[in-house]
Amino acid sequence: MNVSFKNMNINEFSEHFSTEEDCLKFLAQEKWGNDYQCKNCGNTNYCKGKTPYSRRCTRCKHDESVTANTLFHRCHIPITEAFRLLYLVCHDPQVSTYKLSRQIELRQMTCWKLKSRLMDCINNKGEVDLLYTKQN
Repeated sequence: MNVSFKNMNINEFSEHFSTEEDCLKFLAQEKWGNDYQCKNCGNTNYCKGKTPYSRRCTRCKHDESVTANTLFHRCHIPITEAFRLLYLVCHDPQVSTYKLSRQIELRQMTCWKLKSRLMDCINNKGEVDLLYTKQN
């Protein structure tokens, strides 16, 4: 999956990803679309999970977050801020994490960790893939 934040201007980005709901809905569509399959048992039937846009397997009851196994896995900042950081890095891959920290008002190390994941993805895949994890 190739997300083209590069082709969006800041107004388009803000229009599409201004709320947590917007970001999670987009991520769920990109992650599963119409092809959900449980990571534990392979079942394709699911119901609504405990958190917004998560899915719960109807066979083994495994609850999978929409951010699990994505660039946002175990990301402890608001998803809107993570998407904003992703947008800023896509537009300027050389941006320093100190500058990102000031712009988004997050700790520099937090910005560094997420930027590092993103740059690892771009360097290994040649594009932004929200479903990229280092295990791939």
